Formats: sequence, structure tokens, C-alpha cells
Amino acid sequence: MDLSYTKTTEEVLGYFGVDENVGLNEEQVKKNLEKYGPNGKPLWELILEQFDDLLVKILLLAAVISFVLAWFEEDTEQVTAFVEPFVILTILICNAIVGVWQERNAESAIEALKEYEPEIAKVIRSGIKGVQKIKASNLVPGDIVEVSVGDKVPADIRIIKINSTTLRVDQSILTGESVSVMKHTDPIPDPRAVNQDKKNILFSGTNIAAGKCRGVVIGTGLATEIGKIRNEMMDTEQEKTPLQQKLDEFSNQLSKVITIICIAVWAINIGHFNDPAHGGSWIKGAIYYFKIAVALAVAAIPEGLPAVITTCLALGTRRMAKKNAIVRSLPSVETLGCTSVICSDKTGTLTTNQMSVCKAFIFSQIDTNQIKTTQFEITGSTYAPEGELYQNGKKVKSSEFPGLEELCTICAMCNDSSVDYNEAKDQYEKVGEATETALTVLVEKLNFYNTDKSGLNKREMGTVCNHIIQDMWRKEFTLEFSRDRKSMSVYCVPNKPTRVPGGARMFAKGAPEGLLDRCTHVRIGHNKVPMSPAIKNEIMKLTKIYGTGRDTLRCLALATIDNPPRREDMDLEDSRKFIEYETNMTFVGVVGMLDPPREEVQESIRRCRDAGIRVIVITGDNKATAEAICRRIGIFTENENTEGMSYTGREFDELSPEDQRAAVMRARLFARVEPAHKSKIVEYLQSEGEISAMTGDGVNDAPALRKAEIGIAMGSGTAVAKSAADILAFMVLADDNFSTIVSAVEEGRAIYNNMKQFIRYLISSNIGEVVCIFLTAALGIPEALIPVQLLWVNLVTDGFPATALGFNPPDLDIMKKPPRNPRESLITGWLFFRYMAIGIYVGCATVGAAAWWFMLYDKGPRLNYYQLTHQAQCLAQDEMFAGIDCDVFSHPKPMTMALSVLVVIEMLNALNSLSENQSLTVMPPWINKWLVGAICLSMILHFLILYVDVMSVIFQITPLSLEEWVAVLKISIPVIILDETLKFVARKFADGKNPLFTLHWIVLTWALYIALLITLPL
Repeated sequence: MDLSYTKTTEEVLGYFGVDENVGLNEEQVKKNLEKYGPNGKPLWELILEQFDDLLVKILLLAAVISFVLAWFEEDTEQVTAFVEPFVILTILICNAIVGVWQERNAESAIEALKEYEPEIAKVIRSGIKGVQKIKASNLVPGDIVEVSVGDKVPADIRIIKINSTTLRVDQSILTGESVSVMKHTDPIPDPRAVNQDKKNILFSGTNIAAGKCRGVVIGTGLATEIGKIRNEMMDTEQEKTPLQQKLDEFSNQLSKVITIICIAVWAINIGHFNDPAHGGSWIKGAIYYFKIAVALAVAAIPEGLPAVITTCLALGTRRMAKKNAIVRSLPSVETLGCTSVICSDKTGTLTTNQMSVCKAFIFSQIDTNQIKTTQFEITGSTYAPEGELYQNGKKVKSSEFPGLEELCTICAMCNDSSVDYNEAKDQYEKVGEATETALTVLVEKLNFYNTDKSGLNKREMGTVCNHIIQDMWRKEFTLEFSRDRKSMSVYCVPNKPTRVPGGARMFAKGAPEGLLDRCTHVRIGHNKVPMSPAIKNEIMKLTKIYGTGRDTLRCLALATIDNPPRREDMDLEDSRKFIEYETNMTFVGVVGMLDPPREEVQESIRRCRDAGIRVIVITGDNKATAEAICRRIGIFTENENTEGMSYTGREFDELSPEDQRAAVMRARLFARVEPAHKSKIVEYLQSEGEISAMTGDGVNDAPALRKAEIGIAMGSGTAVAKSAADILAFMVLADDNFSTIVSAVEEGRAIYNNMKQFIRYLISSNIGEVVCIFLTAALGIPEALIPVQLLWVNLVTDGFPATALGFNPPDLDIMKKPPRNPRESLITGWLFFRYMAIGIYVGCATVGAAAWWFMLYDKGPRLNYYQLTHQAQCLAQDEMFAGIDCDVFSHPKPMTMALSVLVVIEMLNALNSLSENQSLTVMPPWINKWLVGAICLSMILHFLILYVDVMSVIFQITPLSLEEWVAVLKISIPVIILDETLKFVARKFADGKNPLFTLHWIVLTWALYIALLITLPL
């Protein structure tokens, strides 16, 4: 319903045809569900996205061409010819399935996180008496919904009735407002009102801070204000990650090289189109060499690379999920490895987000000569009701101090929140506001009445002491918190006699500076004395000590009104008059609470410093509190001057753009910031070439999170943060822990190093295949490898070891190196030289294995070089091919030798890829057991296609003898010696040493290999 906030409640109910006391009937629900149905991304879109890759498109084109050529093959060869396009298409489909599965898997992880705390709506519907609970996803516009304190608003709702004195809503997730907002039912006359001014609307995803109301649903799903932002954010085009950019660049370069080589191979053989081997037909010759060009394209494309990269990233995300980091965008895992700045929120990320009272004081003696206070320390830093009371370092019992009875009563009664035990998480959680929950937990820790807790379950133990006090009093009504008086109070009537005589009482809590001005007396035990300037100064002095320094506690003053006004004399509808009723108060005490830093954060900050990663704390909290926390976790040292290192949002705004840029590059803390500041900070960091990770916990953080290279949403605690995760993040922290971010960065670095290794492995293999195809075409010798064999090697034989390389253990010093430059090329000049050197050897060895069978093997045809390179002339030049059966050129043995050499070399090359520069003597194969297993599996599969008749027919190969396998090994082994030589040179140049001085080990290795060949020649 448009402009529902401008309409009266009667008009809104009339529009939906619903009675607020009856609700929608079943037919209306069904009709509205069809009209405002759910939305989601279609599966077919996800599938098409998997084919949006240049190399995949080239492969798809190769499959189409192969299919067309197979269609025109002679009947005898047609079935075999269809194998190639079928295999290519199968591979592409499998790759798409892996991609779609992983994207769906990432989405389901987010859904699972949201289900961790199911979102329930309390709805009134026709046919069922009273309020029923349903899944929030089943709500439809027109539903009558009830919400109360602690609830998350399940949809956009127009308030029709408020069932409490006031209704306050925390809508900071949507609007960024730092305080909860008072709501009402009156229409808003301004049709252009912004969300902050829509005081009669409850927005989906916001939290009820106080009160209870009933309303009618006006928007669900994408029609809510949060849903609109989600659409807007999803429509924003995302920049590609460094890895995606490099792979795109690599794909473009490779496609150009493939095109040039294919044309060159086809062109240099134009003179052979009329050879007798092709029946003298120019067309058949052209098609034959065109098929070779297609084979070359298949050989050049690393078909397994997309699947291996996806699998490697998926394995990384699984490892990260175990560490409570759920990744939604796979490529962003690699970007984590480039992170140079982490912009972290304070509350809940660096701290536990579990407020706990750690200090308190009451008065013990006041006379003309001296004022004495009793100060307490309370242990325990979570919502668990576990902690002890200490005075001057000595453990004491609360019942020994009469003044604590009234303090506990105020904490229990002047409170709309509670604590609940979550069995699934095995932890206590707040229900309502954090400060009030801390007071609830304090009552349990003090246990003033020495309540016996034996035999109680964990849920009962969380509130048993509070219930004892709440049974003594009946809460009549609450005077809600307001900004002008900075306090709240409750009006209570005793259910049973208390130690303090009297009838109705009001219990109040609030900011000390606001509450003290209205206090006329001070409580000492069960007595009270008049307030004096000296007493007030003592209270403010202690409060200042609590609120500054290393702890910087949040202080609350507690007070009572022993003789409150009568209820009938109060105007509870007008909150502006509440301050008039909260007068003549008696001061009871002050409690100081803290959101303590997480224990593991200090070590994580140190690791970031070692890794060259700068940590910037960005918080909405006040500067003093934030600086105190930063000192405790190591962002600042204990006595470090923070000038120029710490700014409030206002101080930052007052700087010129140049000074703002400089401030962002040196500051470690930004306090009292708004969402716009976060975006500006990210922009400045990016302009200086930094890669930033930004945390956020609300929809209002969306622009900054989308702008940052890594947006990190908070995933635990409130349901609000979980719904925000759908809109915001590349990554969701299930535990909101800063240490999890650092672990994710380490994982990102390890993943990138492993990807470099398997990319190097796959590319050097493909270069070898290209060299093989090019040499056979250029020299005119029979095909050493055909497309089906190449696909088998690229996907199956190479695929398993390449995937296993993703399990390489990270370097021990991985978090002691500075962040990787995102502009650093994936393939440096030296790496390219190594690829070429290894690739050229692979190609020459593969062709050489086939040539060995033709020319040198004593059980082969023993051809000379001319006969081998002019095999197409066999039928026409009888004198040059005397005594030679021309069918020998299509014998499967040389092709089998070439394929076997290629497979064995690839397995040995996989061992080379264990480390970029470390020798196999330092990093032996067994450090990665997955790789050893993958090599064994690949060899078993090679034996399968070699020795199973059906497979050998498809791949046009034949079994090898023991003598031939020995030749295969002799031709293959040098790839290890060659790469060890190249690693040796790389290490020595990297160390700045002259490699010539320590070359004797490499020379000795080569000498041993040559001696072996002389002793046992091929």
C-alpha cells in the first residue's frame, strides 16, 4: 500500500479489508500470497553465468566445430568422431554444475545462518482464537501482527494500536539513528516524509526496544524498505577481484595466441592438402589440418582450470566456514590475501558485545566529618550468571551489605530485558537491551537472598534471583526513557512485606549527571540522609574515575522515589511530563559496566602488525571509550599520545580533503562516525592503492561494505545482523570475532599461493601439449595425440593432482610477509620462462616418445627421418618407402607411447609444483598426502584406459610392454632434474648469491642421468 503512513488506521484496515481483532481469513492469505509472492534468482540464470568465460566459449566453439565435422565423417569413423564433441560438452556441463552447486551452497550457508535463530511472527488470523506464531516468511500484506520488546519486526507494519505507555524502536540498521525512536499511531501528513519521519511505521528488520503494539502488514519481502535497498545493492555492478581480472587478462592473451597458432599450423600445411594420404582431395586435406588446428585449440586451453580454481576456492571456503567465516563470493577469498587494511567495528568484533557490570559503589557512612563509600568489583564478562563479588580484593557476600538489597531491587524491577539460555549455542543471550541485560545478570551474581540454585537447569539459573525480587513487587507501569531527562523509571506496588517499609515505590535508573539533579537524599543501608554538594561531588568524582582511564566504564545511577505521586495524578500519555514525576529521589548507588575486549584479539592485532596489515577501528561509540579499548587490545600502547591517530566524525569533517586523506593513511581510530564516514574512508584508502576489508552490522553500512574490496557482515547475536548479511557481504562472520577475519586473511594468502602452483602446473602442461601438436604438424609426422586424449589428460589425469595442490600446507612465514600487491602479475617474466622451458621439454619428450617407437625401437618399423616426416607421401613414393607397410603410420603404439610419456611427465611435474622455489629434498612429496593419492589415482585411470578394451578403442591406444614402460620412464624423469635446476637458480638469485659457486650438485645430478642413458640406452 503506497503512502500508508499518511492514512488513518481505519483507512489502512479498510484497504486490506481486515478487522484488527479477527485478521485475514485463509482465502485472503492465499490471494495476497499470490499477489505479493516471494522473489529469487532463477536457476537458469546461474547456469548461464557459468558459461560467461572466454576460454569456455572457445571450447564450446571447438565442440560445435567438432560436431559439424563428425557429422560429415565417413560412416566407419562417424561414431568415434562424435566422441570428441560429446566429451567436450560433458566437461563443460560438469564445470557448470560445480559452479552452480557452489553458488547455491554459499547461499544455503547464509540461509542456514538465518535459521540459526528462526524468525517468527505473532499474527492474528481468522479461524484461530488469539495470537498464533508463524514463520515470518509466511506473512502477507494485510496480516494483523503483534510485536513487543525484544522482537524483530518481521515486515513493514503500519501501527494501529499501542498497548503500552510508549513504544520505542531501534531502527539504526535502516536509518543509522543512534538512539531508539518513539512511535505513535497518528497519520503523517507529509507525503514526501523520509523514513526517519515515518513515526507510525515499523520497518522490517528493526528491533522493538520497549513497549508493545499491534499493526497491519503493508509490505513484505522486496516490497519492504530493506528489500528495496537489497534490490538497489544487487543492481550495483561489482568490480572484479584481482584474481578474476588476472584470469580474464590471461584468457584474452591465451585466446589470441591460440588463434595465431591455429591459423599458422593450418597455413603452413596448405602444401600438403593434396597429399595422397588425403585421397588427393584438397578439401579432405584442408579438413584434416583444420581438425589438427581444433586439436591444438583443445590442447592450449586448460579445460580443468575453471573447475580446479572453483574447487580450490570451495575447499578454502569450507576450511574458513569451520573457523566461523562464511564466504558468499568465492573469488573474494583470494582477495583476502591482498588485504592491507582491516577497518573493524569495535562492538562485538573487538569486544564480546556482552555488557557486564564490573564495578559498583554505595554509601556506607555520611556525617559532618567524612563521606565513606563501599566499592565493589564483580567478576564475569559474559551474560552467564557466573561471577563473584569482591571488596578491596577480598571475596565477600552481598547479603553482608544492606545497601545492596535496594540496588538489586532496582536492577531487577527497573528493567524490561532479561537473559535466556540458548541450548543450540550452549550460551546465555540477551533478550532486550544490553545494558539492562547486564543489570539482570548482576542480580544473579549478587544473589542477595542466597537463593539455592541446586537442581535448576541452565535456563532457570539465568533468572531465578530476578524472579524472587519480581515476586515481591508488582510493576504497574513504566515511564520510558527519554533524551531530555536521560532516565527511566517503573511504578511498583509490593506483593508482600519488604525489609524497607512503605507502600508504592518508583525505581529509577539513568545517566548520573541527569539523575543526580533530581535526587534530594542518599541511601545508607535502610536509612537516608539529605543530599549535599559534598556528597554530589563525591558521586561525580567516583563516576568520573569509573568513566575514564583504562576501563572507561558506562555508568548508571540507581535511585528510588519512596513516596511517588498517585497513579491517577499522572498523565502517562505525555512523556514530556515524566520528569515532573521523577523528583525527590533517593540516590542508591552507581554501577559501571563494560563491553570487554575479546581475549584473543590482542594476539590477532600483533599478527596483523607482523603481516604488514594496518588495523583501523571505526566505531559509533564515544572517543574516550574507544581509545580505552584500543589501548587494551594493542592498537595504541598504554601511554601513547593519540593526537593525529584518533578522530571523531566531527573532527574528521572539519579537515580539508587533503588533510582527510592524510588522516586516513595514518589514523588507527575513528569514533562517533556515521555511515557516510565509512564510505569516505574506503574511498581514500582505495585512492592510495590499499585493499580494504570493512566490517558492518546494518543496512545503513551497505554503501561502505559494497565499496570495500571485502565487505564483512556480522552474523551472530541479533536477527537484524543476519538479515543484513543477505544485502551486504562477501563474507559473514558467524561469531563476529576479529580473530576470524585474521584467520580468513591467512587462508586467503595460502589459497593464492596454492593457486599459483596449480596454475603453473596446468599451464606448463598445456604448453607441452601445444608444442607437441605444433611439432607434429610442422614436421609432418603422424599425430602423436588426438583431441579426446588431450581432453582426458587436461581434465582427468591433470585434474586430480591440480586439485590436490590446493591442499599444500601454507608456508610457515605466510603471516610474516607484507600483503601481496594486487597489481602483481599472476605470471612473472621468470615464471613464464620456467613455463616455457618445462613446456617445451614436455612437448619434445611427447613427440620424441612417438619418434623413438618409429625410428629407434628394435620392435618398431625402424624408419629413417625422411620416411617419418613425409609419411603422407607413402602411397605415392614407392621407391622411398620400399618394404614399408603404410598402415604402420596409423599404428596405435606410438600414440600410446606419446600419451604415456605425457601422463608420467605430468605426474612428476605435479611433484615439482609442491613449492615454487623449494627443492623436493626440502619439501618431499609426502608433506601433501592428497597429492600422492591423486597421482596414484591418475595413474590407475591411465592404466584403465590402456588395458580395458572398450576404453582403448575410444582413445585409440594399446597396452605397452615392460620394455616400452622403461623407455617412458627414461624420457620422463629429466623433467624433475630440469625443474630442480630452475628452482636452484631462482633460490640463489633470490638470496643474492652467485649460483655458479654451488652448481656442483645440479651438475652431478645431470651427470648421473646421462651416465644412466649411456649404460642403458633407449
